[in-house]
Amino acid sequence: MLIGIVGAPNKGKSTLFSALTLNDVAIADYPFTTIDPNLGIAHATTECPCARMQKRCNARNSLCANGTRKIPVNVIDVAGLVEGAHLGKGMGNRFLNDLSASDALIIVADASGKTDSTGLRTSGYDAAQDIAMVENELCEWLSSIIRRHMETLSRSADAAKALHEALAGLKVSEAQIGAAIAASGTSASKIKWNDGEIAAFARALLGLAKPYLVAANKMDSKEAGPIAARLEALYGKERVVRISAAIELALAKAESKGRIRWTSDNRFEIAGEKLSEEQAKALEYMRNFIGANGRAATKLINRTVFGLLDNIVVYPVEDENSYADSSGNVLPDAILLKRGSTARDLAMKIHTQIGEGMLYAIDARKKIRIAKEHKLGDGDIIRIVSSAKR
Repeated sequence: MLIGIVGAPNKGKSTLFSALTLNDVAIADYPFTTIDPNLGIAHATTECPCARMQKRCNARNSLCANGTRKIPVNVIDVAGLVEGAHLGKGMGNRFLNDLSASDALIIVADASGKTDSTGLRTSGYDAAQDIAMVENELCEWLSSIIRRHMETLSRSADAAKALHEALAGLKVSEAQIGAAIAASGTSASKIKWNDGEIAAFARALLGLAKPYLVAANKMDSKEAGPIAARLEALYGKERVVRISAAIELALAKAESKGRIRWTSDNRFEIAGEKLSEEQAKALEYMRNFIGANGRAATKLINRTVFGLLDNIVVYPVEDENSYADSSGNVLPDAILLKRGSTARDLAMKIHTQIGEGMLYAIDARKKIRIAKEHKLGDGDIIRIVSSAKR
């Protein structure tokens, strides 16, 4: 899974990336700080089954802390996008190509209104313009790819298959292409679309293949409230997450250095070395901000992984009685699967040979045998029985 962090220049993308991943990247108050894309690991969080089973788990492909399973997901932070990028302005198509493998996007907007579309200082700027610009640039970019293949597409009787071949590498499925054709009302065979039809299809496909959330950043600014409220009215509260990436990053660094320790209800205790009066005041301010707004960095990733992309977490084991693998590790792996996935989908994700040789599965909690096509639920613990050896 890959989540792309995008937006106009100087909106806080790299700060958010660092807060999510704790990777050191160039952060500065001027446009195009990021040139080459930054890659890192963030974590989606969910309750680990060990929290209710009174078992100590041995997490292997993820982390478990106090009953919370932290599942790694890949994140990419790309250069700031400017209007006309699809024509080569700014970082141009290099930026857009960097996003081609993304499953979902987080569009970072400056809710303080203090940076314009090019990332320069201003006041009262409408952050919604940046989101519309990102949508338009992505649409123009995809449309240009389709136009380049139009002659070949016009000769194919199966538009979905031909488009899937033409868009290879953009991480789109034939099912998504078929749904976008239906949603845009375009023809489905020997397509000869005009520019309007191409744009309608491209916009529909992006909505399915590259869905996005909005990070309303710089919420520690006094001007941010009304702008964030307008973004929520335009895009829906579930698609907008209010955040101060700078505060999230400062607290993430403080935690990594042992200066704070998270407790519960979005609260933390000051630990370790004695702080100066200035440091203590800063942490108290951040404590109050997080108390009022929550830990938004985690919320962004969770809403993307579990909400936007509709994933569930399943725990494969080799012993349904001890909930362990062959080495005795309890609940070793947490696997992300699309909601509606089957036991066989899980087997194929573990290993293609396991999936191909699958006989049946066992629901470890209920101690019952389940079929290959049984749809799995969030938090299921499953043993795959296969003729193939692991």
